[in-house]
Parts: sequence; structure tokens; C-alpha cells
Amino acid sequence: MSSTILIIIGLGVYLVFYHLYGKYLQRSVVGKSDKETPAKRLYDGVDYVPANKYVLFGHHFASIAGAAPIIGPVIALAWGWLPALLWIWFGNVFIGAVHDYLSLMSSVRYDGHSIQWVAGKVIKKRTSYIFAWFIFFVLILVVAAFGAVLGMIFVKQAAVPTAYFLQIFFAVILGYIMYKLKWNFGASSIIAIIMLAASIWAAIYYPIHASYQTWLIIFLVYIIIAAALPVNILLQPRDYMNAWLLVFGLVIGGVAILFAFKPMSIPATTMFSAPIIGGKPSPFWPTIPLIIACGSLSGFHALVGSGTSSKQLSEEIEGLFIGYGGMLTEGFLSTLVVLSVGITGAGLLGTAKSSILSNSTAFGNNYIHIMKSSGGPVGLFAKSYAAVVYMVLGIPKKFMVLLAAMWVASFAMTTLDTTNRLARYTFAEIMEPIKDSARGIYNFLTNKWVASFIPAAIGIALAWGGEWKLIWPAFGAANQMLASIALFTVSSWVMRVQKKPSWSIFSGAIFLWVTVTAAMIWYLAAVAPGAIVKNPVQGWLLTAIMVIMILLNLILIFDFSKPDKGINVAKENA
Repeated sequence: MSSTILIIIGLGVYLVFYHLYGKYLQRSVVGKSDKETPAKRLYDGVDYVPANKYVLFGHHFASIAGAAPIIGPVIALAWGWLPALLWIWFGNVFIGAVHDYLSLMSSVRYDGHSIQWVAGKVIKKRTSYIFAWFIFFVLILVVAAFGAVLGMIFVKQAAVPTAYFLQIFFAVILGYIMYKLKWNFGASSIIAIIMLAASIWAAIYYPIHASYQTWLIIFLVYIIIAAALPVNILLQPRDYMNAWLLVFGLVIGGVAILFAFKPMSIPATTMFSAPIIGGKPSPFWPTIPLIIACGSLSGFHALVGSGTSSKQLSEEIEGLFIGYGGMLTEGFLSTLVVLSVGITGAGLLGTAKSSILSNSTAFGNNYIHIMKSSGGPVGLFAKSYAAVVYMVLGIPKKFMVLLAAMWVASFAMTTLDTTNRLARYTFAEIMEPIKDSARGIYNFLTNKWVASFIPAAIGIALAWGGEWKLIWPAFGAANQMLASIALFTVSSWVMRVQKKPSWSIFSGAIFLWVTVTAAMIWYLAAVAPGAIVKNPVQGWLLTAIMVIMILLNLILIFDFSKPDKGINVAKENA
């Protein structure tokens, strides 16, 4: 099938569902509130800071996307391009965008509190605490997964760290211009684009070389500092700059694929159980959510929406654009990834391409090895993306490969520091029970520097060995399980507080919960034993985290099935 037809189908699906289903949720489920948003009512200059909707969209999208909507779809092509696209599209419109929008808006209605706090309000009081522990482990796995991926990108593409650290420097300047000097939005945007272009130009000529472990140490220091700084000093302006990188990449890539008029050069389907996770035959169901996470749906988005974005939303009406629109934009990015590799994949298979492409089973069996020889998922995407753009628009491949690598790295680093900020919030909530009985210990552990260090150190330690192929599916499982729990939470909010039917939301939560629970059990049975043998410390730590999360998950599901009937759900912002 032609990639042009596929991209038109994808865009059509997103536009239709945004205007029909998304606006239905906004109008009939969420409704209107007479109160100002928490960003205005609770302004503190650190976390509660109202933002221009385009600036907030940049921060929100860069935080939720990371490297996942690129890496996951590339790996999933071992099953073929059709299963990958179907999981992305159906996951986006029926679960992902609904999950993101309602997580954001339920938090806005409760003073910008976290999704786990909302769960304690609308389910059971203890649910909030158990949920917080579950989320804390998820965030540690996010730091580990993205730290490992980012470390490898920095080693293989030495120009990328130059560009990124220049962006950090420029972001501080941009933040000063936007929030201290109060330049108008148009002038600030022009400055942001100029500084972004300057960082790319400098990266080409001044690469920075360092070892994988050196980069991990730098990441550790950076995300601790970034998690403690006010959002308008670094996060908002840096993510707004990244948003322009995103727009440029999406537009250029979208136009190139739209006018490529090229057929997909790799098989539509290969086999049900391709050797993907830990080299084991991995059945498409239930293991697909372990691979394609954020590109289809993601529980991490609920943490961003209820953790940082809800504290920066200026007007409630902008929530649909930020939450629902942000997820669909991420899905479109994953669609571009699948189509880019699908168009040019044949040219990246070397001398073995004819025998492999003529046999879908052979392709499925050999794809992961081919991907590895092409530079891993990021390398394969960057080369494929650059080849498509060069083929249609004539932009030099070297420049586009760097741009694609920067794309992945910028969003991965954004996810890293946002994750650590969210982990700081979550850890402080976990420590609440000792606040009165051990005030000194509580104050020490919840100090913003200490609370930022703890999750960062554990996550970077997990990434130290560089075994991202083991960390990634563990992160995917935890992330998607979090999505199902967040969906149960917002379903309860819709039914018990908004007094609206939520059968469609609840059915999506059940489907996802069954799928991911089965996938986690499969991972423990099929992959974990080999991981323990290969790397005992990392293997046992991942296994322990997965077992704990399954147990916490079962307790949470019990709570959702038997909510506290006496809980006060009538009053929001209470």
C-alpha cells in the first residue's frame, strides 16, 4: 500500500476524532467550571505558573513524547507495519487521548493535584497512597529507560549533546526574555527559533565526545537541578524551543511522506510471535504494549497532565488542545516513524534484502538484528527519515540525520527532567504519613534536592549497564499498567463526581488492564530468568520491581472494584 494513502488515513482519523469525540468529552463530560484554573488561583512562581497555550503545548508534548513514540514503533515493525499502525491509531483515539485529556482536567478541578491524589478522593483514601508507590516505581523505570537510550544517542551522535546543552543555555535566556522582560509572544518566538538554529549549526562543527557512563553521571546531576528549578526558568522555555523542532520535523516529514507516492517496502505482517523482547518469541498480544508505549497510549501522560500541565493551564477550554491534541500529535509522530522506515527499509537491509523481503517470516526473524546493525531504533529511524526527506525535498541527508537524532534526544532529555520533577512530588506524597511523627526525617527526605536525588540515583543505577533492551519492555509494562489504573480513576471521577456515564472509558481500562497484566506475567516467566543470568544485579532489581508492581496493581484493582461509599465526592477543589 502507498505511504501517501496511509498518511492521509491517519490524518483523517485524528481530525475526525478530535472534532467529534474530543469535543463531545469537553462539552458533555467535563463541562465548564466557574472558577479560575489553579495556575491563576494558586500562582506561586515555581510550580503554579499560567502559560501561553502554545508554550504549554510545547512543554506538555515534549514531556509526554520523549523517545518512546519513535523507539517503540521502530522495534514493533518486527511484527509488520500494519499491526504497528493499527495499535497506534486505535490506541490513540479510543484510549490514549481520552486518558490524557481526562487526567488533565480532573486534576485541574482538584487544584492541580496528582492523579493518585484524585484516586484517593474518588475511590478510597488508601488508594492514593498505594497508587503513589506504584507511580514512584514507574518513574524510576522511566528515568532508567530514557537515561539508557539518551546515553547511547550521545555516544553515537557526538553533535547531539552540543546542540542540547546549547539549548539549555539559550532556554534560560529565553525564559528571562519571556517572564522577566515580558517581551511579546511573537518576538520571543523569533528569538527561540534563531537560538534553536544556532544550536544546530554549532553542533555540526563542535561535537562533544564522552563515554556512556560519563553521560549518565552528567544526566544525574542535570535532572536533579532541573527538577528543583522553577518551571519558568528552564522547563517552559526549553520545551517551547523543542516544540519548534517538533513542528519543523513533523511538517518536513509529513510533506515528504505525503508526496513520496512510494509503496511500503517491508511486509505488512510477519508472524504472531516475532523474536523481539530478550530474543524470545514475543506474541503480539499481549506483549505489544511493552513495545509501543507512548506512541499509542501512556500512563506517564497522566503524571505529566496532573503533575505539571494542570498547574500551568491558563483557561479550561485550552485543556482539549493540550491533553487530547497532544496525544494525537504524538500518534501522528509515531505514524511518521512507521511510514519512514516502511518506505526505505528495503534499502537498509544490505545484500540480504531480496531473500528476507520475499519471506515475511524471515523478515520477522531477522528484523531486530537488521535494526541493530543500522544503529538501533534511533539510528534506523534517523537514516530512514533522512532518506525520505532527501528523496522528496532534496534536503541533505547528513543534516536530516542530525536533526532526527536531536529530535529524539531533545524529547528524551525533556522526559528525563520532567520525570524526576514528578518523582519529587510523588516521593513527598509517600512521606506524608511520617510528617507529624518524625518531622525532622520528613523535612530532610522531602527537601527538593534530596527528593530529586533519590529517584534519579536509582534510575541511573539501573541504566548503568546499558541493557536498554531489558529496561524498555519493563518500562513499557509499568507505563501501560499505569494508564489502565489512571483510566479507572478518571472513570470513577466521571461517574461519581461529574455524574456522567463512562462505560466506554471503563471498557478501555478493562481491556488495557487485562492485556498489560498478561504481558507482565509473560515478561516475568519468559524474559526475567535470562536477564538475571546475564546481569544479576539489573535482572533481580527489574524482577523485584515488576513483582512489586503486579502486587500493588492487584490491590488497586480491588480498591476500584469496592470504592468507599462514604467518601466525599460532591465537592471539587476540596
